[in-house]
Amino acid sequence: MSPRRNRPPRGGEQPAERSTSGSSALERTESWQGEEWLVRPVAGAAAGKYYRCPGCDQEIPPGVGHLVAWQQYAGVADRRHWHRACWNARDRRSARLQRSRNAPRH
Repeated sequence: MSPRRNRPPRGGEQPAERSTSGSSALERTESWQGEEWLVRPVAGAAAGKYYRCPGCDQEIPPGVGHLVAWQQYAGVADRRHWHRACWNARDRRSARLQRSRNAPRH
């Protein structure tokens, strides 16, 4: 097996630039509750802070892979970070949150 090359290609070729359209290649659209949702996976290495999963009301610690989901025509502020299992079980879970009065909302 040959070693990995970390040098730029010969001939001054520049690597292909990523599209700036804002959509990821892994982003997908799913229907849920009569709405279209955009769902994007987040790798564990890219998760740098704590999030609160709306499916189970538990924290998602840094370094744990998860999903980001938001309604198709909603803004950035409406994105929610879900555990993958919670997103897959969202129809089987109740919509009620069992959070105490003084619990932080992340």
